[in-house]
Amino acid sequence: MDKYVGYGSWRDGKSLNNLVVALVIGRVAIMELLDMESPKSPTLIGVVRESIRLRHYSLRTETAYVGWILRYIQFCSRRHPRELGAEEITTFLTHLAVDLKVSASTQNQALAALVFLYREVLQLDLPLLSKVVRADKPKRLPVVLTHAEVRRVFAELSGRSRLVVGLLYGSGLRLFEALELRVKDLDLERRELTVRNGKGGKDRVTIIPDDLVAPLRVHLANLEAWFLRERSAGGPGVSMPNALQRKYVGASTSLGWQWVFPSRTYTRDAYDGLIVRHHVHPRSLQRTVNLAIMRAGIRKPAGCHTFRHCFATHLLQAGYDIRSVQELLGHADVTTTMIYTHVLNRGGRAVRSPLDNPE
Repeated sequence: MDKYVGYGSWRDGKSLNNLVVALVIGRVAIMELLDMESPKSPTLIGVVRESIRLRHYSLRTETAYVGWILRYIQFCSRRHPRELGAEEITTFLTHLAVDLKVSASTQNQALAALVFLYREVLQLDLPLLSKVVRADKPKRLPVVLTHAEVRRVFAELSGRSRLVVGLLYGSGLRLFEALELRVKDLDLERRELTVRNGKGGKDRVTIIPDDLVAPLRVHLANLEAWFLRERSAGGPGVSMPNALQRKYVGASTSLGWQWVFPSRTYTRDAYDGLIVRHHVHPRSLQRTVNLAIMRAGIRKPAGCHTFRHCFATHLLQAGYDIRSVQELLGHADVTTTMIYTHVLNRGGRAVRSPLDNPE
């Protein structure tokens, strides 16, 4: 039975309280009819997941938080977090930094997960929790490739991977932003694309380089032909964000909502358990790009995110103002963008070495 059948009949004149009572009575009656036991109490991790989804955090955040909470419990000999406190949290974070030598950002992510557990899930306000020291992130300059090095990497790429890297470098996208693009988000006529639910849950509009317009047209034409074959074969739809599957019935099997870079295989949706088609996995692109960088003979520690750094740095080198670059990158604070201004004030640009001018 469709659990949404009959919802519309409660909109005209009947109170919400009556609706809630009817739903509760109906559920009890059905369980008694089927001789079912009441559902078990949810596990701690189940409550954590519910709390995260209630706040509409991303699946990546959910996975990271759950992972850190499980590691924390395991580290503390499987004791319940209610029995633990700020002292155990400090010991755990020290273990990460001293024994496992994790980075400052990783240590801070673990702390954020534990703060969420105690404050939002367990509703415990530990007085000493605010005194737990967050690790200071080292201020390092981003790795940036030259124009020639970027061309060498592109020469080692083809097909889908070349298009994705083209968007990372030509549009300033993060890898997950490129992979989560849907057909409706591209406007090739205006040379624009819309990033939906980017980092921090923000939307933004950025540019599509002219060099990618023709390849994207070909790619989208092939994607539409594949999409029609998929529909004829009765394949499942794509995964949809939040509750849009119920709001826009049939959207998951419409062309506009299809992933620009769909996976070749099906998967089970993490939220509702339905079989769907997701976008290509980021690790496959990361492996391909790392191999291309190696074949291009580049010895810098580069990866997919390096091309976003190159986008910002090369725009500033070309004379574009930092506010425009900030908007394209989607940075909330211009100080985040200012890390790329190292290209504008390098001493070697204005100062001549005494070795070159010994007189």
